[in-house]
Amino acid sequence: MKGTQHFPAASPGAATGPVLADAPASLPAVEAEEFREVEAFLYREARLADESRYSDWEALVDDDMYYWIPRGEGEFDRARHVSITADNRSRLANRIRQLNTGVRHAQVPPSPMRRMISNIEVFRLPEDCLRAECNFVLYELRVQSTNQLQVWPGRMQYHLRRRAGMLRMFYKRVSLVNGNAALPSIAFIL
Repeated sequence: MKGTQHFPAASPGAATGPVLADAPASLPAVEAEEFREVEAFLYREARLADESRYSDWEALVDDDMYYWIPRGEGEFDRARHVSITADNRSRLANRIRQLNTGVRHAQVPPSPMRRMISNIEVFRLPEDCLRAECNFVLYELRVQSTNQLQVWPGRMQYHLRRRAGMLRMFYKRVSLVNGNAALPSIAFIL
């Protein structure tokens, strides 16, 4: 079919239990237009986080959002393994409120950040949902402490759905390449 881009498919993963890193190759294709819409969403989400525009970033989040940073790459069960961050919607809202006060000491002043995202893949999930994955490298200048450049490489996975005609994320997993290592504090949205 002209204009259709075929991407490997993926299971959505349960709200609890393991979320698989590898995706089976049997879900329906994503149209090129829908791929571009998801790609634009990912770029906007990254830009808002980079610019510390957390209220605008939060507008991209659905009511049942789960934001998860496991302790490394691979398959993890959130119920059995330690996580760097595991925020449901309520905890994420508290994190954003703290960041918006301007007095979260680990981010005073806010770290200048820029992230690069690449290798974007989009998979169709049941119930008109989408799964997007991409590699990223985030550069953070720790101006409030060491004035050192911190590099955060990894892979992100998003689950998206349409609400009121807009894409919203209801799941974001950030798998850091160095997630098993000793890490400095992550006092911002990855």
